[in-house]
Amino acid sequence: MTRLSLRNPLLTPEQISESPSQRQGMLLELETYLRAYGCHLIDAVGIILRVPQVVMASAQIMFQRFYYLAAFQDFSLRGTVLGTLFLACKVEENPQTIRNIINSLDIVISRDRGYPEVVTDGYDAEFYDLKNEMVISEMQILRKLGFNVQVELPYGLLVNYLRSLELTEHPSVPQLAWNYLNDLLRTPVYVCFQPETIACGAIYLAAHESQVRLPESPPWWVIFDANGEDVVQVAKAIQAMYLHDLPRIMPLDGAELVLHLSGTLSEHQRHPGSWIKGFDI
Repeated sequence: MTRLSLRNPLLTPEQISESPSQRQGMLLELETYLRAYGCHLIDAVGIILRVPQVVMASAQIMFQRFYYLAAFQDFSLRGTVLGTLFLACKVEENPQTIRNIINSLDIVISRDRGYPEVVTDGYDAEFYDLKNEMVISEMQILRKLGFNVQVELPYGLLVNYLRSLELTEHPSVPQLAWNYLNDLLRTPVYVCFQPETIACGAIYLAAHESQVRLPESPPWWVIFDANGEDVVQVAKAIQAMYLHDLPRIMPLDGAELVLHLSGTLSEHQRHPGSWIKGFDI
């Protein structure tokens, strides 16, 4: 009998080594930027909507999972952002209207690209196209994920671990570790490691940066059921994340992806019109 696990589903070695986008010829660097930009959009929209952190985190993790089962070439980044936000708001019992989600995403993209912030009235053709894209995307996400939208986050574990290590009152370690957990949502780390390992990785690097010595006999992470090599890998992923700045203009759909790969996306955006009107290629 198949049993439902409450643990986060993790990637297989085969999925980690080559994603669907890479199998279709996308370079790892571009895929990394697209993943980070999609998560940036989710985070920024969540801030505008004033939804709890758990909603944004759940949407970002589902976004990461989805693109290890589907390719950016086949499913638009914009649609997946809308779909994961819509789904996460329902899963976390913080429902938002379709109009508010679409308008908030429009505001974020317009700010990133330097466009005028024009909010749709909810009755034009562009709005209905995006509404259909959101609803269809939600169903595609559910189907690709096998309706498994379980997301276990490491924030509560982080607080408990810091308390056990007597670091809750330290002037820098708790805030640094918390920030690392937030920023890691823009990487695939949450679909590669379980929450206890991610929490330990954030503490490990925060303590290192703050020159705090942690117990070594036995190694402190063993107490929290984490593997030492995995904890170091998470810490390295955090460091690597800050080596490159995230571009503010990234392709939102297949048409823009073609323009981006041809090196003409920035030229096209000098005469943008509305980002939701599509592109004449």
